[in-house]
Amino acid sequence: MARPHAADAPDGEIEAVLAAQRRAFLDNGPPPLSERLAHLDALDDLIRKNHGRMADALSEDFGNRSRHETMLAEALGSLLVLRHTRKHLPKWVKPRRVPLNRLQQPFAKAYINYQPLGVVGVMSPWNYPYKLCLVPLGQALAAGNRVMIKPPEQTPNASALIKELLAQAFGQDRVAVINGGPDVAAAFSRRRFDHLMFTGSTATGRLVMKAAAENLVPVTLELGGKSPAIIGEGHDLAKAAGAIAFGKLINAGQTCIAPDYGFVPEGRMDAFANAFVSQVTAMYPSLAANPDYTSIVSDQHHARLRALVADARDKGAEVIEINPSGEALGNGRKIAPTLILQATDDMAVMQEEVFGPVLPLKAYRSIDEVIGYINAHERPLALYHFTNDGDEKRRVMDRTLSGGVTINDTMLHVAIEDLPFGGVGASGIGAYHGEAGFRTFSHARSVLEQGRIAFNKAAWPPFGTRIERISRFLIGR
Repeated sequence: MARPHAADAPDGEIEAVLAAQRRAFLDNGPPPLSERLAHLDALDDLIRKNHGRMADALSEDFGNRSRHETMLAEALGSLLVLRHTRKHLPKWVKPRRVPLNRLQQPFAKAYINYQPLGVVGVMSPWNYPYKLCLVPLGQALAAGNRVMIKPPEQTPNASALIKELLAQAFGQDRVAVINGGPDVAAAFSRRRFDHLMFTGSTATGRLVMKAAAENLVPVTLELGGKSPAIIGEGHDLAKAAGAIAFGKLINAGQTCIAPDYGFVPEGRMDAFANAFVSQVTAMYPSLAANPDYTSIVSDQHHARLRALVADARDKGAEVIEINPSGEALGNGRKIAPTLILQATDDMAVMQEEVFGPVLPLKAYRSIDEVIGYINAHERPLALYHFTNDGDEKRRVMDRTLSGGVTINDTMLHVAIEDLPFGGVGASGIGAYHGEAGFRTFSHARSVLEQGRIAFNKAAWPPFGTRIERISRFLIGR
């Protein structure tokens, strides 16, 4: 499949599509539940019928993207969230009654009515371009919105397919896809959406938030950061190494919640490294022609990762490249799984998100040392803790802050549909998945309906001893 070279959408086209969607939203009003369910069914049908094409397009973009990873992480991962949304949407859309205060009892009623915001913008990333487009799209449609999508320019085949398939499933006044490069992305982020969701790097997230702020557009930012994996004292090293290897090497580490670096108890570094090598060798006995082992998305990212490893080696780290068959990886943009032992903070690999199959390791003496290190840095999107010590688990949970946590495994918290997925601080703003996604793309409108009989007139002026007695009674004095 040839890489497409579609012309970038001009700024005026983006504004025209936005205006058309807003007119359609205002003219037609919120869609009924039946229509929202039909939208989710259309996305479900789209994925089921085209997941093979999706895998082909994305593998062409990457050079090699594991078809099984695309099937599991993108096709199935999207379907699970969309089907959970469909199942529970009838309950979520219902107005939610809330208790009355004493002044309004017993004849009034108060409730929250969840309304669509209008037109939602979604800016999706290259590492999981289907799931991180289709899941927020589905949740925004479930909330009753119209949606404009800016797919990533780094995966042009996947982005072209997204545009093709969504155009078949929806009219442009319901779902529109705007393809193009960085200039289009910048123009997209400046539009007066009713909500804007961006998934990508923290640096780009700052630019998106700044652009959205010019129009007071609320944002959901799903970013990243350096997510630590902590191996507790006495924990089974083989189990921890296997789980960390899986989380680190799926999509060749190009995952926002991948373990970014690890803490290993002092004196157990070599034992953990040996366990990690054994686990990687079992998962990927070969690399170069192995379709399960994904390539790095671009020459630029490949060069960046090689530079991180070289910098660490030059600064005294022990570097272990795990290449079980001793293959020459050639020009396929594959990088062997790599351990960097005794990483130090002056190394670039400890200063930026790795986003690749390179795992720096730090030794520690006490869990308080680990907690202090994590808290001295930006809050991560995920945290992984391998421990059977209940007290240690509570201390790490209570004294650190991260977007999400998986204990004694990696990444699996994101697969629980009822758990909100999002970051905190530099790793993100807001959350989605499950009911949290429906709420993110809705306005929680507060409503009070006064009853036929109301006692609030007792609080109207002119004031006197009556209102003073009522106030003292309600205040409690």
